[in-house]
Amino acid sequence: MEEKSAFVEYFGDYPLIRVLDFLILARDMDYSMTEITKNSGVGWTAFSEIWKHLVAKEIVTLTRKIGNAKLFSLNTSNPWVKELIRMDKVITRLETEKMLSEGMKEIAI
Repeated sequence: MEEKSAFVEYFGDYPLIRVLDFLILARDMDYSMTEITKNSGVGWTAFSEIWKHLVAKEIVTLTRKIGNAKLFSLNTSNPWVKELIRMDKVITRLETEKMLSEGMKEIAI
């Protein structure tokens, strides 16, 4: 079983959350829609419904075309996306601190 990210743990294991989690993690790269579905573990039917909204809300942006393939990335200039990334960083920091604190308690015992 694959370990869930802190982002998915906090917001729930739903297709939208998994897609956003992958896009946040891979925000410095661009991917085809097929690669995004594969890497986020979301089926094509659910993904295609989600994708329409992500494009309409400008959460993702078309970065380039290679032949017939269109590549997309997270739109890091979108204010909502900036806040989402900030929130992911806060969640990750809190979970890391929690794990370190629990690790120190085990060492002290």
